[in-house]
Amino acid sequence: MERWLGGSPLGVAIRLIILSIVVGIVLSAMGITPDNVFYKLQILIKRLYDLGFGAIDWLIGYFVIGAIIVVPIWLIIRLMSGLRGGADNPRS
Repeated sequence: MERWLGGSPLGVAIRLIILSIVVGIVLSAMGITPDNVFYKLQILIKRLYDLGFGAIDWLIGYFVIGAIIVVPIWLIIRLMSGLRGGADNPRS
């Protein structure tokens, strides 16, 4: 257990407590509070979420614009090939 922790459990705990207090003092002097950290983390998660769905929104927008042109042309071609009859259509 000592090898995994890097020393005796009590010694490691004391070092971690002292280091946490020192880092807390430095962060507090910089104006960083626990509430601020959680708020910024929440904003980061929201922006990543929005970024993912923003890409989907972008993709759907281009799909709709393209489908407005492609689908009617495809439908006209299919209707015209069906009206030509069975002689020109190798599948019938």
